[in-house]
Amino acid sequence: MTIAAGIVGTLAIPAYAFAPGSEGTQYGATDATKLTKAEAQSVEVADDVLAAPLTNDAYEAVTGAEIKAAADAAAAAAAAEAARVAAESAMTSYAASYSGPSVGDFLANPPYPGYDLGSVYNVATQYIGTPYVYGGATPAGFDCSGFVMYVFAQFGISMPHSSAGQGAMGTRISEADAQPGDLVIMPGHDGFYAGNGMILHAPYEGASVRIQPIWTSDYYIVRIGI
Repeated sequence: MTIAAGIVGTLAIPAYAFAPGSEGTQYGATDATKLTKAEAQSVEVADDVLAAPLTNDAYEAVTGAEIKAAADAAAAAAAAEAARVAAESAMTSYAASYSGPSVGDFLANPPYPGYDLGSVYNVATQYIGTPYVYGGATPAGFDCSGFVMYVFAQFGISMPHSSAGQGAMGTRISEADAQPGDLVIMPGHDGFYAGNGMILHAPYEGASVRIQPIWTSDYYIVRIGI
């Protein structure tokens, strides 16, 4: 019993030594603990702190419609850029595919110095079947005004690459007075009058120079050289 009591006593000593509240060096009260036991304190706040202005962060909400509009605009811009690059590539290939005389070559040395409507029309018919190429002005491919410009250049007549500009160069005449070789001028398009209400022209992408009936009443006839 004496031995057992001694063992119990020995075990109790460390438990007592490490009990909370001990003021030993290692386990004494911390500064934070002392503050919790301190008396109530007061803190003075300066007037300018109390009067400090408050600000709220501002933001603008973006609606779904605005997001869609922005996405559509970006897609349209990307499509336009892709079309521009494709057009440049096509024109590069187009230019490389033709090595004959250009409009400038003909203007410098016209093969037909004598101008008359019948001769103009006959030269124009030589290009029936030439493919339409936007911006084209050689037998590798024509657009409408490029075709007219190329034919008239062979007679030493310089024209702008524009249907409106070409129409402005001539004199309007009635359809009753029109002859093959006169110009048919439409909004954004032109070609050679082929007689009997027909037009010889470079129509559109995917088609070739051809003769066909005039399909609209919105046109007028112009004669060059008078």
